[in-house]
Amino acid sequence: MPGSPATPEHPTPRRIGYFLIGILLGLAGGLANGLPLASIQQLQGAFGLTSVESGWLTAAYSMTNVCTSLLLIKFRQQFGVAMFARIFLPAFGLLSLTQLFLGSYPLELAVRAIGGVVGSGLTSFCLFYVMQALPAKARLAGMVLGVGISQLALPLARVISPLLLARGDIQNLFAFELGLSLLALAGAGLLPLPPSETVDAFEPLDLLTFVLMAPGMALLCAVLAQGRTVWWTTPWLGYALAGAIVLIAAAILVEHNRANPLLNVRWMTSLDIVRFAAVAATMRVLLSEQSFGSAGLLATLGMGNDQLVVFYTVITLATLAGLVASLLSLNPQDLLRPVVISTGLIALGAWMDSDASNLTRPAQLYISQALIAFAAIYFMGPLMMTGVFRALARGPSHIVSFSAVFGISSTLGGLGGAALLGSFQVARERMHANDLVQGILMTDPQAAGRISALSGAYGRVLADPALRQAEGTLLLGQQVTREANILAFNDVFLTIATLAAIAFVVIGARWLSYRIRGINPLAGDLAALQKMREAKSNG
Repeated sequence: MPGSPATPEHPTPRRIGYFLIGILLGLAGGLANGLPLASIQQLQGAFGLTSVESGWLTAAYSMTNVCTSLLLIKFRQQFGVAMFARIFLPAFGLLSLTQLFLGSYPLELAVRAIGGVVGSGLTSFCLFYVMQALPAKARLAGMVLGVGISQLALPLARVISPLLLARGDIQNLFAFELGLSLLALAGAGLLPLPPSETVDAFEPLDLLTFVLMAPGMALLCAVLAQGRTVWWTTPWLGYALAGAIVLIAAAILVEHNRANPLLNVRWMTSLDIVRFAAVAATMRVLLSEQSFGSAGLLATLGMGNDQLVVFYTVITLATLAGLVASLLSLNPQDLLRPVVISTGLIALGAWMDSDASNLTRPAQLYISQALIAFAAIYFMGPLMMTGVFRALARGPSHIVSFSAVFGISSTLGGLGGAALLGSFQVARERMHANDLVQGILMTDPQAAGRISALSGAYGRVLADPALRQAEGTLLLGQQVTREANILAFNDVFLTIATLAAIAFVVIGARWLSYRIRGINPLAGDLAALQKMREAKSNG
């Protein structure tokens, strides 16, 4: 299709080169988001940021990434696949170089925003490079592998970050990001992709749609990313949400009435695509158990990044195992099965985590989090392939619409999952804290003994018994808050387990019904693709 590189037969050394560069580009794209997330506390300390300001660093990537693919697909179709590398990779490298020597909060925000654009492009580049390395029969697997490599970078960033920041120098992080951008630029320049067919893809109304849709989605991402931090009653959140609704609705109205739309609204609102988007968003919400739940629990227990290197190494290995299993079991005739298996694994892993206590340590979460990490990557490629088949069966023009559905549902599902679970955890923490405080009576000998034991730690520095008791009471209050947070996280895990179990039953029942009746829900789309392939070969 226009904008995608040609796929000629390559000699083996060149195939190996394409494969290695594809891995490099995929990891660079994933680490552009993963490293800031893994190092957010260090960035907050280095720049002296508040929690709200540091929240904008994580939000900036999503705000630009969510709609970038809409423009980049048309950009590739109009100017060719190589033009992106010539423009955006040098720009990202230059910005990273500037950041290394002139590090500041506004510049860091700009780097994260540009990183969202580049990250979207690098994911596509990874897919294209990996597919060049594979024979024609294995190129569907190349699609799964290309998507999976970028996802593998997220837990890998948690392993790398403490090593980069071992001496507390944030410049090491910036130097590493600069090195990644230069390696990506060198790899793309050393072995460029084959040329692609170009067409006149852009129309004037495409720009209007993007100008309306992109700010609207960015405002929505900002609301979801910052709502839990500033809390949902903050006035500007309401204004941002109202603006997002107006802008997105205006973009949809423009597209609905176009003869050649950028976004095919009728196709995007069909039952099959709505179901696809719902599954993608639901899976991202469920996977917040790991990104928000287990990470938040371990932080509450006092575990820092340097104490979690082995923990995230286990998660990285489990993610890699999920990617390999997804490749080996890939079956275009049965793409719903991996989603069923993944929901079951998430339910099991979340249920295993729901009895955490103040004695829980990372080693006790290895198995449960490995199951969830395996599930997170196992379903991703087949689910994406489902949407790609449905889009291509209706013509290359639908790829932009599919990219919008997949990117928006995944991004908003991830942000929305963290926001909803975070708000739920705060509400449950307050409830548990209230219950625990009401159960503590100063006349209770156990409570008095605990305060006395805690205040004893100040015996050498505080001579006044009243001050010592006050400090002991303060420490007891901190312990109550910690216990309330642990109980709240257990509620989060149990809620995720319940939701995942419901998804397992609903999706599993649908899959089982298809299997019993011998129905492939993609049969019509696969047949249409086959006819298109035959017509192209004959023409």
